[in-house]
Amino acid sequence: MIWELFSNLIINAIKYNKEDGKLDINISEKESSYLIEISDTGIGIPKDDLPRIFERFYRVDKSRSRKVGGTGLGLSIVKHILQNIDGKIKISSDLGQGTSIELKLKK
Repeated sequence: MIWELFSNLIINAIKYNKEDGKLDINISEKESSYLIEISDTGIGIPKDDLPRIFERFYRVDKSRSRKVGGTGLGLSIVKHILQNIDGKIKISSDLGQGTSIELKLKK
């Protein structure tokens, strides 16, 4: 499950990044949890779409669906995995600047 979680997040960060964009992954350990941050310099997510990105089959930009590929299930899968392992996720994004994902996983 953990592999699927990170695979979906990293593939999205690569898929929606700009050419020659940057992808950072930072991991830190706290007393009872691991904190993971995945950030990119990609196209970003419009603020109005952020509340819906974990819905099954939801695509931010429908016109890019065929070009970029995917099913719109990746972040829904991430959400369900995190629910099963009592993890937390926070996503912030600036359109045209990139997206930052913060995960908190119990040890």
